[in-house]
Amino acid sequence: MNIVLIGYGRMGHEIEQAARERGHEIVLCIDRENQGDLTRGIDADVAIEFTSPDAAVTIIKRAIDAGLPVVSGSTGWLEHFDDVAAYCKEKNGAFLYSSNFSIGVNVLFHLNAELARIMGRFADYKVIIEEKHHIRKLDAPSGTAVTLAEGIIRQHAGYEAWRAHTEGFQFPERNIPVQSLREGTIPGIHSVVWESEIDTVSLRHEAKGRKGFALGALMAAEFLSGKRGIFTMEDVLNL
Repeated sequence: MNIVLIGYGRMGHEIEQAARERGHEIVLCIDRENQGDLTRGIDADVAIEFTSPDAAVTIIKRAIDAGLPVVSGSTGWLEHFDDVAAYCKEKNGAFLYSSNFSIGVNVLFHLNAELARIMGRFADYKVIIEEKHHIRKLDAPSGTAVTLAEGIIRQHAGYEAWRAHTEGFQFPERNIPVQSLREGTIPGIHSVVWESEIDTVSLRHEAKGRKGFALGALMAAEFLSGKRGIFTMEDVLNL
């Protein structure tokens, strides 16, 4: 499979290495300096995009215009997701977004939604989401934490919104606190904790490095190549 890599930071380098290990070829790397090279006629099967919140929407649309299926892992831009999805459909393109491509995290998303549905029967349990990342991470809360919160809101009638956790803040009854910590070089730790007066029920995922994210993104690219439409990692993993 021929891949266009959009964004050549830490994740871009990790994807490049993992792609070669899986027998794929990176035919073009796009960064800030050469975005004009992303045009029709590129001999590629798919584009994988990991850029930044301010660049993601424009560069995803440019890749769609170039006729490339796009796998996107940038976070912090999702207020524009419906616009990008509509643009992809209008252009008869293919697009797959995930806030986290780790296989384990996507299993966590699935379990999180099911646990929230069950906990809807037990009003004594209150939930908090905690996430920890390295000091260079741009967004807080992480896109993964937001996805977890939204999964709970869809399944649990007792919650209608989430809020970034602030020390001493009294959260409204129907809001989920999301606590963020930036420390050292932590690749990513996410916990969903349900507390009652008698016990604690929790789900936790800890990444050991970036390789799992790169592997998941490549699995998504392999799935998306040759397709049309809007997809998620649930489609890739058949969850």
